[in-house]
Amino acid sequence: MCLKVIDTRRDEAESLLHTLANQFGGDPAATDSTRVLRLPGFANRKLREEFIVQARQENDAVYTLRDFAIQEDSPETPRHFGDYQQREVKVPSDHKSQSEYDWAYAKRALARGDEPEVVIQRVADYRADDKPDPNYYARHTVMKAQAQLERERVNLGPAKASDSQPVSER
Repeated sequence: MCLKVIDTRRDEAESLLHTLANQFGGDPAATDSTRVLRLPGFANRKLREEFIVQARQENDAVYTLRDFAIQEDSPETPRHFGDYQQREVKVPSDHKSQSEYDWAYAKRALARGDEPEVVIQRVADYRADDKPDPNYYARHTVMKAQAQLERERVNLGPAKASDSQPVSER
């Protein structure tokens, strides 16, 4: 479904998207305004079952941020997004996500000769509680790590191919 919201700054729109994701169980990591829209006809292939995006126009209404009330219990909480300033989150520059750690682990394990299926199973087991399809995630991570290691092996040439220390973790 598509809504038309006018007179909205980018930071206000992203704040709204983040709160809606929290209230309705959406992905809070996918609330930046530049990637909200998936074009109709394209498939979302992140889950096991493919989902084809469709566009529906339910009505011609035009909204403003004040039409989206925040559902919080605190009397101090602003009641409308136009009144709300999202707190800026500072992440240290050396911070790594769990996905980056998974990627680095997969590259190290493959470089030392572990079987890809064993590495896939280890990653899937480790991420079983926080991924909707941990097997898909693990297989995707390990296959990309294998491809990266192969590119590095080819680029380094025969003399360096036996090195077990990868040049890059990305």
